[in-house]
This record gives sequence, C-alpha cells and structure tokens, in this order.
Amino acid sequence: MKLAVLFGGISSEHEISCLSAASILRNLDRTKYEIYAVGITRDGAWRYCPTCDVERIENGSWERMADLVPALLPPDRGVHGLVLLREGAAETVRLDCVFPVLHGAGGEDGTVQGLLELAGIPYVGCGVAASANSMDKSITKVLVETAGVRQAKYYLALRHDFERGAEGVVRAAAEQLGSFPVFVKPCSQGSSVGVAKANNMLELAAGLTEAFALDDKVLVEEFIDGHEVECAVLGNREPVASTVGEIAPTQEFYTFDAKYKDESSKLYIPAHITERQIETVRRNALRVYRALGCRGLARVDFFVTHADGEVVFNELNSIPGFTSISMYPKLFDYEGVRYPELLDRLISFAWEERHG
Repeated sequence: MKLAVLFGGISSEHEISCLSAASILRNLDRTKYEIYAVGITRDGAWRYCPTCDVERIENGSWERMADLVPALLPPDRGVHGLVLLREGAAETVRLDCVFPVLHGAGGEDGTVQGLLELAGIPYVGCGVAASANSMDKSITKVLVETAGVRQAKYYLALRHDFERGAEGVVRAAAEQLGSFPVFVKPCSQGSSVGVAKANNMLELAAGLTEAFALDDKVLVEEFIDGHEVECAVLGNREPVASTVGEIAPTQEFYTFDAKYKDESSKLYIPAHITERQIETVRRNALRVYRALGCRGLARVDFFVTHADGEVVFNELNSIPGFTSISMYPKLFDYEGVRYPELLDRLISFAWEERHG
C-alpha cells in the first residue's frame, strides 16, 4: 500500500505534528506500506522527504535536508496522489491512503480532508464536517448539547462585539457565568493554545484580548474543579471506547507546555476515578463521537468533579497527539492494542470508509 504521511503544517501546532509523525513513522510496518513522508512548512510549502529521516523530522530540522522534493497534491482524481517536481520533471505517485498527522488549523479543521475528498483518496480520521465541527468549540457545544451530555456553562464572545465595546463583553460574560474563576478559550485553536484562566474582571479582559489575537470567536467557560480525564475512541460505524486515562499536570492547568514539553505531568491509566465514573465517561465519549459524526479516531476529554463526581464534557480532538507521551496510543496499548497494530487499524478504517 502506498501511504503518504502528512506532517508539519501552517498551524501553531507545527512542532507537535512533527513529533507525532516521527512516532508514527517509527511504528509503521515497512513490509506493509510504501511510505511517502510529506512535510508542510510553516509557510505552506509541501516537500517530499525521500530519506524519511525520522530524527530530523522529530527535531524539526527536516526542512534543511538536501534531498527534499517539491510536492503537490492536486484535487484531480485522475492523479489520485502526489505530483513530485524533480528538477523540472513532474512525477506522479498514485496513493492508496493518506495519514494526515496535522494538528490544528489547516489539518484538523476539515480543509485537508476536503482536498483529499476531492482527490478521491482514502484518509485516516474524521471527515470534513466532523473535523470542522470539532475544531470549532462553539459548534461542538451546540452539537453536544443535542446529545444530552453535561458540559461546562459558557459564554460566546465575538471579536466584532469586543472591538466595539470590550467592557460590555467582559461584563456580559461575567454575569452569565456568575462567578470566577473562568477559562478563556479561542474557539478554533487546539492543544490549549491561547487558553487563559481568569480570576477577576481584569484578567478576563486580558484573556479575551489575547484570545482574540488568535481567533474571531472566543469561549468563556465556567471553571470545573475536577480530575482531567481522557477517553480514546476508535472505529467507524461501530466505534469502541478505551478505558479512561487521567492527567495530573504539575502546572496550574493542562497548558500547551504541560502537554508536550513538561514530562513531570503524570498520566494514570486507568484514571483515579470509580468504575461507574469510568463507564459514564466511556458511554458519553461514544455519544459525543457519534453526535459530531466522527469516524476513524478521536480523543474525548472530560472532567470528573471533585465535589460530587459528576462527569462533564470538555472537548474532542479529531487528530489527537501521537507522540511518545501522548494519551491516545497509551490508552489503546493498555487495552492490548500495540502501536503498530493501532496504526494498521486506523488505515484499514480509512480504506473501509472509501471502499466499503
């Protein structure tokens, strides 16, 4: 099978995409797949990496490799793959499947999925609508509400309103949520990018200002005091949910650095919650997964409150991290599905979605 692995990308999560891709490339079975590693630079240039030097992909120096080949992925179904521009001559590579390991904007928001749909190429992960809807936290909120799953109360702030009257937006958010602290989250950023905790009106105003530098829509959410837990979901029409893992960050909350750079954060599998709570998380993870129309994979995140053990939905990640310390592969490893087998299953689900 000719498999392209896309990594890098134009989002703020470019570095994490490279780390995830390196782990995936190390674990793909080379006897099953002819692998085309294609990196996307921060400014959007596509480059095929013939030597597939995993260490250089991992440390971010791949862009300086001497043998990089400019690459295109046209929407033309007659091509059905890559066009490699070797010294002025175009070479086409017909692909059987694409694994987009692209976190954040340009990779997790439905855009690359739309390109692959036009090209007619099977790809790992959620489709266009599910990707877009789970990337936009405000849309996710609406769809999850229809599934009857408890989630944090929220106020949706718009850049246009904030620019016209910041004080009014801050006051409206505070009044609707009723108490501090609150969390401020750009609607379409992943991995806690731009997320801030606000303990008063001034910090709320500052958090909104920072978030609006990244997005046109911002959520202000109630603070949920509880265990941060995650559930991995795998499959298309009959998805399965893993056991539940718990994050114990050493930082005040699970920031971008805590997720990917601070190895002192602890992961517990299973989570330190009751069996009944674990089953509630798993059941609600599947409800959210189906409500958003997901396929292939997703990681669904929840809180379990300290006060009364209530399970509260937080967010869904349609392309979760696949680094050496990421929760998604660790959860399925606990279930007995080793990393290479997990990748095989994801690729088979992509093929099944296209070919039945």
